[in-house]
Amino acid sequence: MMPGWLPTGRIFLHRRAADMRKSFDGLSGLVRGELGEDPLAGDLFVFVNRRRTHAKVLYWDRDGLALWSKRLERGRFLFNPEGPAEIGRDELALLLEGVRVRVIARSRRWHVPEKK
Repeated sequence: MMPGWLPTGRIFLHRRAADMRKSFDGLSGLVRGELGEDPLAGDLFVFVNRRRTHAKVLYWDRDGLALWSKRLERGRFLFNPEGPAEIGRDELALLLEGVRVRVIARSRRWHVPEKK
């Protein structure tokens, strides 16, 4: 289950393995250097270790950086390392639950046509 207290900004998955000994400053450096994003922008940044048994989520929480961590006792976090770096909240929830998704496609929804 994904925590309900997480911010609603964009979510970026760092696809390469991250050193889980890194904390706020080290992960912020990965965000700036490898993802080219600002860790203070209010977005979520997800990191997973090489064995995919640990995950950390770094985000800006109005007055400081916050770090959420999860370690699996069995199993691995499953994701496509060649997939997009930006993921949705649904994909993050599935990742944290251990659900492997090969293709994520939303069905077309009806919407009100634009008036001309």
